[in-house]
Amino acid sequence: MAGIPLYFVDLQDDLDDFGFEDYGPDCDSMRITAFLDIPGQDNLTPLARLEKYAFSENVFNRQIIARGLLDVFRDFSNNEEDFLTVMEIVVRLSEDAEPTVRTELMEQIPPIAIFLQESRPKFPTAFFEYLMPIVVRYLTDVNNQVRKAGQEALLILLEQDLVSQSDIENKVCPILLDLSAPDSDDEYKVEAVNIICKMASMLSRTTVEHLLLPRFCELCSDGKLFQVRKICAANFGDICNAVGQEATERLLIPKFFELCSDSVWGMRKACAECFMAVSYTTSPEVRRSKLSPLFISLISDTCRWVRQAAFQSLGPFISTFANPSSAGLYIREDGTLSIRPSAQDVNSSSCQPSNNVTVIASTASAASCSLEQPMEIKSESSTEETSAEVNVPLSVENLSRDTWEASSDCCMSSGEDLSRLPQDDGVVAGVEVTKDINFPAVTSRPQCSEDVFNTFLYWRPPLPDISQELELLQFKTEKHKDSCSGPCNNCVASSEIKKVLESLQEHIDDPDVQAQVQVLSAALRAAQFDSVGDCEARKMEESSGELQNQTISDQTAVSDATCNRVEEGTLSSSMSQDSISEQPTTSVLKSTNVLLQDSEQHRGTSVFLKKEQENHPPFEDDKSKLQDIIPQPLLDQYLSMTDPARAQTVDTEIAKHCAYSLPGVALTLGRQNWHCLKDTYETLASDVQWKVRRTLAFSIHELAVILGDQLTAADLVPIFNGFLKDLDEVRIGVLKHLYDFLKLLHADKRREYLYQLQEFVVTDNSRNWRFRYELAEQLILILELYNPNDVYDYLRHIALTLCSDKVSEVRWISFKLVVAILQKFYANNASALGLNFINELVVRFRHCSKWVGRQAFAFICQAVVEEECMPVDQFVEHLLPSLLSLASDPVPNVRVLLAKALRQTLLEKAYFKSVGNPHLEAAEETIQALQSDRDQDVSFFATIKLRQNNMDSSPTEKQN
Repeated sequence: MAGIPLYFVDLQDDLDDFGFEDYGPDCDSMRITAFLDIPGQDNLTPLARLEKYAFSENVFNRQIIARGLLDVFRDFSNNEEDFLTVMEIVVRLSEDAEPTVRTELMEQIPPIAIFLQESRPKFPTAFFEYLMPIVVRYLTDVNNQVRKAGQEALLILLEQDLVSQSDIENKVCPILLDLSAPDSDDEYKVEAVNIICKMASMLSRTTVEHLLLPRFCELCSDGKLFQVRKICAANFGDICNAVGQEATERLLIPKFFELCSDSVWGMRKACAECFMAVSYTTSPEVRRSKLSPLFISLISDTCRWVRQAAFQSLGPFISTFANPSSAGLYIREDGTLSIRPSAQDVNSSSCQPSNNVTVIASTASAASCSLEQPMEIKSESSTEETSAEVNVPLSVENLSRDTWEASSDCCMSSGEDLSRLPQDDGVVAGVEVTKDINFPAVTSRPQCSEDVFNTFLYWRPPLPDISQELELLQFKTEKHKDSCSGPCNNCVASSEIKKVLESLQEHIDDPDVQAQVQVLSAALRAAQFDSVGDCEARKMEESSGELQNQTISDQTAVSDATCNRVEEGTLSSSMSQDSISEQPTTSVLKSTNVLLQDSEQHRGTSVFLKKEQENHPPFEDDKSKLQDIIPQPLLDQYLSMTDPARAQTVDTEIAKHCAYSLPGVALTLGRQNWHCLKDTYETLASDVQWKVRRTLAFSIHELAVILGDQLTAADLVPIFNGFLKDLDEVRIGVLKHLYDFLKLLHADKRREYLYQLQEFVVTDNSRNWRFRYELAEQLILILELYNPNDVYDYLRHIALTLCSDKVSEVRWISFKLVVAILQKFYANNASALGLNFINELVVRFRHCSKWVGRQAFAFICQAVVEEECMPVDQFVEHLLPSLLSLASDPVPNVRVLLAKALRQTLLEKAYFKSVGNPHLEAAEETIQALQSDRDQDVSFFATIKLRQNNMDSSPTEKQN
């Protein structure tokens, strides 16, 4: 530092040449403008010397002045006249011809503005009159580096709210609008649209909507520069958030559709990345009707990068459909999930039994009539916007006639309390009503004595009525039309797939397109196969019907008595049995047997077809994945992210993205639709990539909150158990939130994990000490979940094992765990267990052959006194004698910790300050002995009473 003044000696000739070239980063601690105070031969005042250097011919001198302007303002802020002179120098310096000087100056504008804001009573308008015009002017500077410095300074000023509203509207916005005009220079236009997008979130909604939004919409359709459109697409979500829902739906959504169909794949990719932010600012109707089909088009884009970005944004986009009122959950300020109790849950105990309704999600096809175990779903909201399935009282009158009409493919007994809820979106559901209701036979027309047939009541397929052949033909024609709807749909699907395949032939060289062609070809073959299968099944039904007609016509004379009991072309099973018993002749028996055999053949064919439908996985999965919270195509695409083909055609990390967003999707769907995600979650939990399993392990506790205790015990606990035996990279995710997960389980289920907790002590890599450190931290929290006996039998062994760890960090946190266990015992009146544990601590640590163990005993005793986790009389009787005996320990580090424990903690307690305390004399004698210890550190800590907390000084102790 002695040589520094030599650099600043004003020698007339050498000043400009020598200048400040030697000023560098090593001089950061000194004030940059200190040279202004150094007296020279020119006898100039500091202000005059500043002006001289500010306009020196040496560029480096001017740079130093620009870099030290903040110090200059601080020096001259006491004198208003000098301050204004400095401000004029700054204005002149801003016009310097050297770009580096202007850049240095602009970088100092934000800190100067903050300084002026703090001293505003002295100079209320200095920034607006002198500095703000410089910032605006630099936005149009000819030098690229200067312009960028001006843009960064402007953003900082806006973020700090240092720019007035009038300057924004009258100075900043007009400049940006001119720079982004259609006839503006390309480079200026790109920079202008970038700054417009970044500053939109810092301005008021009125300013953005009236001044910047029209230009932004024009720039989204800029056909000259794709860079401009790409910037607009990348920042589209911020603009939507700045202008609000009304302007977004009215002006921005049409532009967003244009960008999503842009010919440049980079625009479509940027749109996919910001899709969630755009969806967040729209209404549920627009989100469902417009944005969902648009997102599906991005997922099926021909470019792999667009599909990759779309799948990464799929989960976040689905989360925007979440409705807290229906999910029954909300996010606290600290970011944790919490259950919101609803009014219906509180009053559920007062409801009449007849009003209790159980909704059952069907996981099988309607033909199989197999349902899962009923799961009660309660309304999670007291508002009127909850779903009709829960909030509307169910009765026979509320259900439509078609609801109770069963399919002819389904075989049910008339005594079953089973039905289907009317669902507009095709959700298959069953309803179990606790009140006994006699379901009437409902047909498509009024019930009468001559029209008694109903497939809900009779198990046998209808037999034709020979006396009314015309009506039978009409009935078969209508039935034939209904049965053809499926094959027609298959034909339409096949034609659509063929059109897509023809459009992809032009890009067949692209590997991504080839993969799509393979998938579509397989879909086409499947559609054709389904169409052929439906036709064959229909032919079999028709041939069976013709066989029955021929048989009946051959036995017309014999079956006259039987036909008397046939009404409207149908025959009751009970009536047919009566007719058999009433006919004594052999011919009648034979004819009836023929009829029964033909009917059995027909029914066997139907059963065969139903079994084929049951064993058709896509049909069954589709039925079990139906819901009405989000558009079904979005959920289907999300569930397909676990398909191995996706990893080859889209992204190798697609399964990880699926796992990352799964809690958000589960929260959106709610626990009543968990069946839609269950298979996907199990697939991800068994994924071969440990990163996927690790992602699930870190979020399984949040998913448990969403699903509730019943679903958690049924579906998450087995996966949780698998994670416990996985790699350390996966186990750490479970371990970090072990307490959060266990507290959600029932006490009996939670107790099963007591023995498994010992497995966390063993790791794949013994050097992974942070794993054991995390275990000790979690055990401190887990203590409250178990009773003292379980803590003593299981957790005590783990704590003592961790106390003997090779890594000191693990040992110190384990000592706190030991103290917490003692506190658990005495807080729950388990004094006997506490005494046994104390005796074990004395044997294991006080009489340990290694000095580290004896030092640990001193730390444990100090922590016990600080936390007051046991009665003082128990402490002085069972721990204090062993603690004081450490005064004769041969290792100074042990005596140092003993001195700290006595001086900083023990003697500060009121119990030891009371006069006449029999234990005070022994403690004071020990302190006096330590004060005269031969080791300086021991005597120092025994003499000086430090104010800092010993628990916070543990790193110092570990150093010793």
